[in-house]
Amino acid sequence: MFWKFDLHTTSHIDTLLERGNVTLFELLDEEDVLQECKVVNRKLVDFLVQPEHMEALVTCVTEEPPGDVGERVRYKYPSVSCEILTSDVTQINDALGEDESLLRRLYGFLQTGGILNPLLASFFSKVMGILINRKTDQIVAFLRKKDDFVNLLLHHIGTSAIMDLLLRLLTCVEQSQLRQDVFNWLNEEKIVQRLIGMIHPSKDDNQHSNASQSLCDIIRLSREQMIQIQDSPEPDQLLATLEKQETIEQLLSNMLDGEQNESVIVNGIQVLLTLLEPRRPRSELGGIGGFYCNMEGQMEMTAPNCEVASSQASLGTLHAIKQRLRELHRLLLDPPKKEAMQTTWGVLDPPLGNTRLHVVKLLASSLGTNNTALQDEIIELGVLDTMLDLYFKYTYNNFLHAQIEACLSNIFSPLVGDETIENHSEPHPESPVIQHLLQKCRLIQRILSAWEENEQSQLDGGRRKGYMGHLTRIANALSQGSEKWPHSNLIKQLIKEMPEEDQEQWEKFVSGPLSETNKKNTVDLVNMHNLHSSSDDDENDLKEFSFPQEAVLQQ
Repeated sequence: MFWKFDLHTTSHIDTLLERGNVTLFELLDEEDVLQECKVVNRKLVDFLVQPEHMEALVTCVTEEPPGDVGERVRYKYPSVSCEILTSDVTQINDALGEDESLLRRLYGFLQTGGILNPLLASFFSKVMGILINRKTDQIVAFLRKKDDFVNLLLHHIGTSAIMDLLLRLLTCVEQSQLRQDVFNWLNEEKIVQRLIGMIHPSKDDNQHSNASQSLCDIIRLSREQMIQIQDSPEPDQLLATLEKQETIEQLLSNMLDGEQNESVIVNGIQVLLTLLEPRRPRSELGGIGGFYCNMEGQMEMTAPNCEVASSQASLGTLHAIKQRLRELHRLLLDPPKKEAMQTTWGVLDPPLGNTRLHVVKLLASSLGTNNTALQDEIIELGVLDTMLDLYFKYTYNNFLHAQIEACLSNIFSPLVGDETIENHSEPHPESPVIQHLLQKCRLIQRILSAWEENEQSQLDGGRRKGYMGHLTRIANALSQGSEKWPHSNLIKQLIKEMPEEDQEQWEKFVSGPLSETNKKNTVDLVNMHNLHSSSDDDENDLKEFSFPQEAVLQQ
């Protein structure tokens, strides 16, 4: 870095500072003020940390200028002030973090009535972030003394920068005991219950989305820390509150009671999906709000007590979902009203919609847990039949097709390994879901019918059905499931119980069209014997030309 080795010439800023009557805003107009700040220009830093100048910098990032002033005042000064305050210069951090009056002025931004200015909110969040990271003890103590902090945080949660501030507070406190104290404090303030209360039809879409994202990040962060800090003296109270069945029931109540609201349903389902997802290292999760601080992302072998805790949390979530399965199924049949949608291949009336897509995601994830009680309820309500109806109705919705294909493949695929039945002496477990799919839902007959319909459509000059790729994979999963442990005997028996005509059609389909499609989809490995370099081709092409001897000697 340029400033690391102090390889810079004398700046015009030094000349200005020697004048003695230079103003702060004259310095902010200089192009190299940030660079000089980063290289810790002693004269400049001493000038900036003067109380009146620090106060002016904080004012720039927290108070919106009048609308009739120029762009320099409205945009440049706040932006440069924010960069100076977050330049991570020790003297500036100390001057800001240890001055109670400056912290009160900074905090006053949250107390602004009405909607926050998004640009200033981003500056405020960034400045608070550097304080949380570098002056942790002081800023946490300051915030804990503010009785209205959590109220203000939630009031402005619809502003993305304020959501980021909450995540910084959760992720950037490095001391384990202090971090635990912060989590306990936020739990005492009932932040989880209040965030769930924000996912309600009475709130706006931005509040729904940011509250949901905050809850999802709390779940992932807390679970990861539980894995990394296995000898923690006390459990994570925020995560424990989130995983309580009554908390999940309140979320489902907000989603399903009263008027239908797509934003509430979709964002609520995002939280439920996060509760059900397996525990993975941060590198697989893609990060939490982008704020990693100095916490390491590697995950060691999961401790047995973590697996037990995860199982218990999933059971509570699944039990709460089971109680509301009827309402979730009703959303598939009667979703929030949507206007007809014109697409390149026709009119969708009604379109599938985000609500039904997310309900399918939730049901597919729930089925993947292999919870018997939940599966029995799904079978009784005919949920899988409805999902298949949607699969074939919305021909070109590949988001839907991918979810249902993954769900069915998980049901038919072996539970352990990739081994044939000869390697196992134990009997096959019963699977009511497979029986339901092959008997009540007539899955095989639907596959055969859809395949024939697609071929006929293409013969008549029509388009290939959009679900055919996923249908091929579903058919392969079913065919392979009949050959591998643990469901091979059950699937074979169910196929034998079908009418003979259907059995013959299925056998011909597997050995014929399905096999041919699989061959077409298989990419042949490159034959190394046929490889040759492009330079060989060039050499052969050039043999047709005769070059003068002088040209050859010049090469």
